[in-house]
Amino acid sequence: MNISHRLAANNPHSRYELNVVGAYYNASVPADIGCDIKAIEDRLERLERVVIVETGTVPAIVHELKQSVERFKEKLENVDHLSWLGLYKDISAGTSLQPFWDKQSLAGKRTAEHKRRVYEKFLRMSEIQVTDHVREYVRQPTFDNWQWDEPEMLVLLRQMFLDLHLTTTFSIELPVLQRWLYEVYCHYNHVPFHNFQHCFMVTQMMYGLTWLMDLQSHLDDTDLLILLTAAICHDLDHPGYTNAYQINARTELALRYNDISPLENHHCSVAFELLERPEMNIFHNLSTQQYKVVREGIIKCILATDMSKHSEILSTYKSLLPSFDFSNKDHKTVLLMVLVKVADISNEVRPLQVAEPWLDCLLQEFFMQSDVEKLEGLPVAPFMDREKVTKPSSQVGFIKFVLLPLFEALGDQFPAITEDIILPVRHALQYYSDMQNALDEEKKRKASLEAKNNVK
Repeated sequence: MNISHRLAANNPHSRYELNVVGAYYNASVPADIGCDIKAIEDRLERLERVVIVETGTVPAIVHELKQSVERFKEKLENVDHLSWLGLYKDISAGTSLQPFWDKQSLAGKRTAEHKRRVYEKFLRMSEIQVTDHVREYVRQPTFDNWQWDEPEMLVLLRQMFLDLHLTTTFSIELPVLQRWLYEVYCHYNHVPFHNFQHCFMVTQMMYGLTWLMDLQSHLDDTDLLILLTAAICHDLDHPGYTNAYQINARTELALRYNDISPLENHHCSVAFELLERPEMNIFHNLSTQQYKVVREGIIKCILATDMSKHSEILSTYKSLLPSFDFSNKDHKTVLLMVLVKVADISNEVRPLQVAEPWLDCLLQEFFMQSDVEKLEGLPVAPFMDREKVTKPSSQVGFIKFVLLPLFEALGDQFPAITEDIILPVRHALQYYSDMQNALDEEKKRKASLEAKNNVK
């Protein structure tokens, strides 16, 4: 009889402890325990004390049980946000208006150690089934990114490939997909706006549009692969400074790409450099022709995110709408470009408590650039100058002349987006217009008061 059996036989209390912990150790959490990890830890401590008192030593099984509890505790902590293993995350509870950029300092944020922890957590979380509740939520335009951390976002990106059946259709091995997603994460810089979180939100909106617009009925699997991959890669290695800065400062990127969409060309280049590495080539099992089509489509979609091409692309799309033909390759290419563009600038579709922190992040990035431009004697765009721009002034014109015309054109072809995509943007325009009017009235009031004081 081993020590644990002798202990259980001689001590009823110990027998109960061993039975409880043994049930856990065999990966079955009985109903009387539930997920109360603290209770399990307390029982283990009591068991360890009893064993030491009665035998003078601690058998190996107790050490193994303690290690197992620690692993289980870590797993529960890792999956808390995804409502797994009976845990529930209230994804309707709202969020703070303070974006991550203000919450976390640069120190230690993207160190090698931080990235390693992200990867390890991502792999652990990938072993567990995502709930239907979360899978449905990630399809919604109202998705709130501020409640989710980086490993969780990686898990959700992986789930998108699974739920669209892209892994089976194109024979994408899950370990390869996971390594690729992690490397994509590593190649997004820690800048205020054009970061991995932005990458995720653009992809999440693209994914949501796929379901909202029932794109599976209009596009083939190759098109869906192009859209999802382009969204994920569309801002890879973004330095936080616009094309205008690259060109005016004569940066390496501007020189390399002859001032022609230097950032977007760079994003494409980085994307396919990663895909050239065998251990993360999710396109490895595509035929030569399939790869050619996918590569061409991804490049066109990413290049379309250069806002200097916005008017041209929108005009072309609107000209096709009266006789749009899904069997026409050129027509479909323009639609794919428009879809990625919509996803890229879709923050105002989301609820105010989600969208406004993103505006804070964007203005922070703009202000950082304009400060540098002033120091270097370069031209400064008025909409990026912290001394001239306000939240409403930055948004009213953008929503009125950029967002709504693009979204409404897409709505002409796909009326299903009206309620979930177009109406929220109109509400956002009203919100910032009211804010601008209030600021104007306050400005007039102060000017009038100052004028009266000067007369006196």
